[in-house]
Amino acid sequence: MRADVRHSFPDLTMQPFSALSLLKRGLSGQRGWTAQWRSPEPKNAYDAIIIGGGGHGLGAAYYLASEHRLGSVAVLEKGWIGGGNTGRNTTIIRSNYLFDESAALYDHAVRLWEGLSQTLNYNVMFSQRGVLMLAHSVHDMQVSKRHVHANRAAGVDNEWLTPEEAQAFCPPLNIGDIRYPVLGAALQRRGGTARHDAVAWGYARAADALGVDIIENCAVTGIVRNADGSVAGVQTTRGPISARRVGVSAAGHSSVVMKMAGVELPLESYPLQALVSEPVKPVFPCVVMSNTIHAYISQSDKGELVIGAGTDAYTSYTQRGGLHISSHALEAVCELFPMFRRLRMLRNWGGIVDVTPDRSPIIARTPVPGLYVNCGWGTGGFKATPGAAHVFAWTIARDEPHPINAPFTLERFRDGNLIDEAAAAAVAH
Repeated sequence: MRADVRHSFPDLTMQPFSALSLLKRGLSGQRGWTAQWRSPEPKNAYDAIIIGGGGHGLGAAYYLASEHRLGSVAVLEKGWIGGGNTGRNTTIIRSNYLFDESAALYDHAVRLWEGLSQTLNYNVMFSQRGVLMLAHSVHDMQVSKRHVHANRAAGVDNEWLTPEEAQAFCPPLNIGDIRYPVLGAALQRRGGTARHDAVAWGYARAADALGVDIIENCAVTGIVRNADGSVAGVQTTRGPISARRVGVSAAGHSSVVMKMAGVELPLESYPLQALVSEPVKPVFPCVVMSNTIHAYISQSDKGELVIGAGTDAYTSYTQRGGLHISSHALEAVCELFPMFRRLRMLRNWGGIVDVTPDRSPIIARTPVPGLYVNCGWGTGGFKATPGAAHVFAWTIARDEPHPINAPFTLERFRDGNLIDEAAAAAVAH
């Protein structure tokens, strides 16, 4: 879909509309619709540039303008807004991570999610329907209970349910007659989902209203440095742009962009797949995840069952993955929820996730003065969107980390201060 079409919608913020007038506008072929954000030509220079027009990049630009009052900010996106991982995920939100550093970061995001629609004056369809994480073995139970106790000690909600309590919370769940019976589950009631496109569009519109230039179809081809090594700006397919601060938030391509400045990142990029079914009436009340049998599922507001799989076994920059990966996920879903066996799948897709050795992100300054990076989210970037964007903007504006993202440095891999969230992340990001 063309970028100019994608972000053109009826302006519903200025006056109330009747249902009939709204229907007429919806069927008008976009006549009279106004763009939600401008399509400006890039300026010669900005106070700060954000590379990457996903939720994290747009959010960082918004907070740079709204909270840190930077005079001129630009977001450079090589494609269209929301065309990367922001529009290619399963929209799950939770903060039940093991270590205090991670729990603080993700819970900061959840708190911002809770007021994001009001902050942006844009309905991001945040739904705190609860996230249920299943245990199928003694080891699963031990790990899950450890997470529950660690979360509660850190002030993050999480609770342990018996199999019967899990089934009562999610009636379609089959807890017994499967290869891996459900032995219990951890439940975070504040977890849930949001509409991924609405998040990108809401941040874009709010940032644009504050004067941020959102420049689509503008690929960065080089990072320019001064004689002292600091950032001077970027080279793009639409010409050179100067800036003293450059933030990279390019998801699976972060390592490619950072290499332009001579910075090597400890990242590997993998395809991650998801699927949606044909729409049905509301039948699924929450989000259910299983790390052991590699599947997770929720129901969208349109009625589709949204099903996630694990990462592929091989690194790749494709937005496709192996068929056997999604097949295994569907087999698992059919065991856990037999009532869905006859549903037809409508489509599947893949995103590119960047994974660090300890499965935790990097949100930090880099060895290049004026260059900052927000990357390494693996398969969990969407849930962190407002929190990550907020602390990344702080780091760029003040040239120092926010207390929440201070542990998530690039140097931790050199110094051994790892935040190993492999068990909390797994497939269930």
